[in-house]
Amino acid sequence: MAEPVTTLLDTTLLSNFAHARRPDLLLSVLGLAATTPQVMAELRKGEALGFVPTCDWSWLPVWVSTEAEARTATAWARQLDPGEAECLAVAQGRGCRFLSDDLAARRLAESLGLVVSGTLGVLLKAVEIGVLGVGAADDLLHIMIGRGYRAPVRSLREIAGGIGERSG
Repeated sequence: MAEPVTTLLDTTLLSNFAHARRPDLLLSVLGLAATTPQVMAELRKGEALGFVPTCDWSWLPVWVSTEAEARTATAWARQLDPGEAECLAVAQGRGCRFLSDDLAARRLAESLGLVVSGTLGVLLKAVEIGVLGVGAADDLLHIMIGRGYRAPVRSLREIAGGIGERSG
C-alpha cells in the first residue's frame, strides 16, 4: 500500500490552480495529495504547448498504477480522458478522495462511493480554514474562469454559506 496520501488530483484541477499560479494552495489546503503519471504527462504537455502556465509540482507525489488499477483505467478510458481514468482508478484502488472538475469522472467516482470534490471545494476549504478570504478566493476563481474553467457559479459567495466573510 502507498504512503498516507488521501487525495488524488487530476489534470483539470491541477491546470486550474496552475492558471491562477497558485499550486501552493493545494498543498496548504489538502496537505498530502498525489497524482498519476498520465495526469503529469497531460499537464506537462499543456505547459509545453503554452496552454498551461509552468509551475513547480515537485512537491506532488506521482503514484504509478498497480496492474489492477491499470486494467481499470484502460476500461474507463472509453468514457474518460486517459488522465482522469488513471487518476480515478488509483483513487478507487487505494480508497482515496478524488478531486476533478470533469463531470463524467466525478459522476463515475460518486457512483463508486468515493469522496469527490473539485476546484470550488478547494477554494471553499481555503476560505473555511482561513488560508484565503472570500474576496481573494473569488479573484482566483475569476482568473480560472477567464482561462476556461466552466464554474457553476460566478462567485464563491453564492455557495459559501457565510464562511470566511472577511475580505482579502
